[in-house]
Amino acid sequence: MSIKTFLFSILFGFTMLSSCKKYLDVVPDNIATIDDAFSSKVQAEKSLFDCYSYLPADGNPQTNPAMLGGDELWLYPGIRANPIINPVGWYIALGEQGVSTPLLDFWDGSNSGKPLYMGIRDCNTFIEKIPGVRDMNSYERNKWMGEAMFLKAYYHFYLLRMYGPIPIVDKNLPISSSPEEVRVSRKPIDECIDYIVKTLDAAAQFLPDKVDLPLNEQGRATKTIAMAIKAKVLLLGASPLFNGNPDFASLKNGDGEQLFNQTYDNKKWEKALRASKEAITLAESIGAKLYEFVPNATTGNLSVETNRVLSLQSVVTERWNTEIIWGLTNSDMNTMQSAAMARLRNNTRLLSTLAPTHRMLELFYSKNGVPISEDKTRNNANRNNLRTGTVAEKYYIKSGYQTAEINFDREPRFYADMAFDGGIWYGIGKYADGGDIWYVQGKLGQSAGRTDIRNFSSTGYWPKKLVNYLCTQNDGTDFTTQRYSWPVVRLADLYLMYAEASNEVNGPGNDAYNYLDKIRSRAGLQDVLSSWANFSTNAGKPTSKDGLRSIIHQERMIELAFEGSRFWDLRRWKEAPAVYNGVIKGWDIEQRDAVNYYREKVLANQTFQLKDYFWPIWDNDILVNNKLIQNLGW
Repeated sequence: MSIKTFLFSILFGFTMLSSCKKYLDVVPDNIATIDDAFSSKVQAEKSLFDCYSYLPADGNPQTNPAMLGGDELWLYPGIRANPIINPVGWYIALGEQGVSTPLLDFWDGSNSGKPLYMGIRDCNTFIEKIPGVRDMNSYERNKWMGEAMFLKAYYHFYLLRMYGPIPIVDKNLPISSSPEEVRVSRKPIDECIDYIVKTLDAAAQFLPDKVDLPLNEQGRATKTIAMAIKAKVLLLGASPLFNGNPDFASLKNGDGEQLFNQTYDNKKWEKALRASKEAITLAESIGAKLYEFVPNATTGNLSVETNRVLSLQSVVTERWNTEIIWGLTNSDMNTMQSAAMARLRNNTRLLSTLAPTHRMLELFYSKNGVPISEDKTRNNANRNNLRTGTVAEKYYIKSGYQTAEINFDREPRFYADMAFDGGIWYGIGKYADGGDIWYVQGKLGQSAGRTDIRNFSSTGYWPKKLVNYLCTQNDGTDFTTQRYSWPVVRLADLYLMYAEASNEVNGPGNDAYNYLDKIRSRAGLQDVLSSWANFSTNAGKPTSKDGLRSIIHQERMIELAFEGSRFWDLRRWKEAPAVYNGVIKGWDIEQRDAVNYYREKVLANQTFQLKDYFWPIWDNDILVNNKLIQNLGW
């Protein structure tokens, strides 16, 4: 390897194929090996799969920063001693991120991150070499090129969300590049957004609307996926974090080039609006629709309540259902479901560690479809008082069981997403709806409660949404799970993006209401205007731009709860400091009796500073490359 190539490699720090060192090698120097990799269609497809191998496994809570890095899910303090769990993202939530060994480093590929710049390099190589593969037709060649172009754009997007302004690597540098040429700098936000969108548009021209062979190609890039990600990119670019943000005015390259635009531009919202509409139209044209569960031979006839819960739960856990725009199978869904599942029996093998915080408990609407703090029919002063379940609540709460008042009279998404002491858990081997059905017993010493020094919910809640209803568990160590595709994008996400952009461009109106109401209807709620008019203490809220923005934000956080959206959304809206600076709470899980168990307990004091918006760049990269500037505060 030449000194020029070696210097470029050090600058970015990626994993060398021949050693354990880290580098970004955009100058492949083993020409014979590369040529061999593109000597035939079979070999070229292996190279394409290599490009896919860098896709972050976002269905893994240990490596997806958006699952444990915020405030949705919490863990128990002693989890560091558990040899089979390494929840790196949670350490970010605890404020342990740093420049010397960045956690979940997707720039260099260390500390459970993937080396996305290496992935970009491999995509560039593929795009350069695929035209020379002879034993394939033009349709296949163009489709594979489109897939590599899409992946290159997506990896840039993933890095952009994490690091802010990034270097753009559109082509691999030639071996003759000078040391000065390989010292690349970060590009302004607008330039990054424009590049990613341009690359997605180019990829879409080569991609089919949907996969040609569903049995073999699910999860591979399509035009519909490319357009959905384009909408996400433009929504990010239009949001306050990247659209006229004075907080980062001092982030400049060494030559004084400003990396964050300082002038708000509403046209960015217009672009996001058009892109989300185009993505919706294309997705619906190939059969995408909001998922609804259909009773089957296993379930038999179901109550309206249980059927709705399964619709809301299975939209995530049923593989390749009608709502999934892009799903991935590169995550260990067995571990995910084991960690999300409450013990309904004395099963010692379940992890049962993912615990929704009380912020999530408070987030979901009342049964009337408005925030619990606004519902004029609720007495929130009594929210922690004990109340006994009756036959009227039997599909949600065990009859005759005492649980907290705040668990009653909530919207169906609450009961689909959250399991709690006294809550019904349909399925898991029992399917007699309204009869012999599992319910959670979560107090100290009970089956779902703390029985050991490890593997328990620290808050008294579990993310039931992440568990397929066909999973089973028995006494001892026996449990079975159902594999499913992790939804990177689903149709409801696109609907919410369109509603958000529509409100920012046009203010409150039918465009925004209609797409919100589609989602609310599936959740068994009245339309936005009726719900606020009839039940809210702030009846006019959805008729103002600011009010509807608040509603859309909360609707998005509810609908996409535990799917890795809230973490990024709070940042792009610049709401993270207001939300994260406070205490994390749960029930007092060390108690055996209901009176003492239902006392709120502070689990942590969480903080969020300006620097926490973005990842630090490894300090060694900054040391080696004098053109690469560090993010603010690190």
